[in-house]
Amino acid sequence: MRRGEGRRRMDSADVWAVGMEFEPEIDRLPIDLLAHIFAMITSFTDLAQACGVCRKWKEGVKLSLGRKESLSFAGWKMDDDSTARLICHAYSLRDLDISRSRWGSQITDRGLHQISLANCIPNLTSISLWGMAGITDKGVVQLISRANSLQNLNVGGTFVTDVSLLAIADNCPNLKSIVLWSCRHVTESGLLILVSKCRKLESINAWGMRVPVDCFIGLVAISPSLQIKSRSLLLNSMWPVV
Repeated sequence: MRRGEGRRRMDSADVWAVGMEFEPEIDRLPIDLLAHIFAMITSFTDLAQACGVCRKWKEGVKLSLGRKESLSFAGWKMDDDSTARLICHAYSLRDLDISRSRWGSQITDRGLHQISLANCIPNLTSISLWGMAGITDKGVVQLISRANSLQNLNVGGTFVTDVSLLAIADNCPNLKSIVLWSCRHVTESGLLILVSKCRKLESINAWGMRVPVDCFIGLVAISPSLQIKSRSLLLNSMWPVV
């Protein structure tokens, strides 16, 4: 061994030992435990900042999202790219809520298209798009076409039409409940097709829709156990309100 070589090696070992001595305790945690900690964080802003700390923390955040079965963006100002990016990592997701927040929804048809490509979409059982004024039939159809396990859907307060209902009827055979609150562009024809094809449908919230009482009578004739919530039925004293 040349003179000085051993000293250089010893110096490297000393540097490593000193580094370990001053390494923050949290950096010594295994990634599974980090993911468990990050799963307790409800702020998407904080999670985004955690991703920027180091590669290990970024992997921990991704792992924590992958374990989530429920994800809600209600109350957060989200855009297309950030929302789709988070959902793509949540491969165990079953319940997705991207309702309009008090800050105003920034999600558009482009965002719904990006979200529809996520691996978790075929396994979703519940989706809420409530109050999302920036979406149309185009985005809803793209999302619903892959949500074949869907049981509960909320598109209340949106501008969807019969086009979306036809897609729901064709792709969601297990649908049990749907909220169409104030969906005034949906017509009697769309509702009839929906109830005819979704034979497991148990409840429709049709409050605020421009559909006559006769339509609801026709729906119940198709599915006698169907529960319908509607203002027009409430005003009709001859009809039982559910």
